[in-house]
Amino acid sequence: MTPSLPQRPALYSFRRCPYAMRARLALAAAGLQPGRDLELREVALKAKPPELLEASAKGTVPVLVLPDGGVLEESLAIMGWALEQADPQGWLAGWDGAAQAQMQALIDENDGPFKHHLDRHRYPERYAAADPAADHRREALAILRGWDELLQPGGWLLGDRPSLADWALLPFVRQFGLMEPAGWAAAAGLEALQGWLDRYVASPELAAVMEAPWGLRRSWRSPRWIYHLALNGDWHAAQGTGEYRISTRGLTMEQVGFIHASHADQLAATHQRFFADAGPLKLLTLDPVRLERLGVAVRLEPAPGCGELFPHVYGAVPLEAVLQVEAYP
Repeated sequence: MTPSLPQRPALYSFRRCPYAMRARLALAAAGLQPGRDLELREVALKAKPPELLEASAKGTVPVLVLPDGGVLEESLAIMGWALEQADPQGWLAGWDGAAQAQMQALIDENDGPFKHHLDRHRYPERYAAADPAADHRREALAILRGWDELLQPGGWLLGDRPSLADWALLPFVRQFGLMEPAGWAAAAGLEALQGWLDRYVASPELAAVMEAPWGLRRSWRSPRWIYHLALNGDWHAAQGTGEYRISTRGLTMEQVGFIHASHADQLAATHQRFFADAGPLKLLTLDPVRLERLGVAVRLEPAPGCGELFPHVYGAVPLEAVLQVEAYP
């Protein structure tokens, strides 16, 4: 299937990912805004939309899909693209070749050795055969102390104003500091770096990209998927039986003949019409392709009285076909 191109750049992001965070920081610094200049598509890492996987085989965020079909698959490429649009704060503008080479060297050290040790300290269960996590923490701290020495003269890595290197490294240092807050606060030889990180944590730049419209707390709803609103009790019962058999509020699949579902752009109206007074609900995300593979047919059929086409699921939904379960609204 040929992927459809967005009318505006589309950014696939994940709110807490440091790579996605630094991409959003650069896009925001360039004066771009979700909804006006680009479309932000927050990704649930356990349910990656097919549009992302078609755009980028690596399937990790961030990814920026341009209206002309170009795809930027790395956070640094997205940062560079953003600053080409506008660089009002001088992240790259105004720095000579030597300074830009130093920026790149710092970013390479962050994305290479520091990220290597950070991951193995943060996720020791993923690297069971590697060195102990404490060894990787020690190696990461050694790199951080080198960066601390650079910060002494002007408070930033390259002097008295922030550069691309500062904004590219800060999300990863924040992640390291959050792992062991007491140990981070007590670490010797990091006083300047701790102040540098504190300024970032309290900055309006970080606050902006961690809240709407940049930092969404719900995943983007792909038009390729279908959605079903379920009462909490009905979903709980399905977890006990291994399959979901409720057609709509108060009616079973056996009574109706199929399970009602909606496309993403139909959800709000479905909720308002049938569930507005129902209290908290579960939103089930279903992949029609996966359902068909499991022997459950999905048909587009008109709703009585209006002719609008809705997806109807002809069979019980196995729990393995449910991509994601979220609170709704």
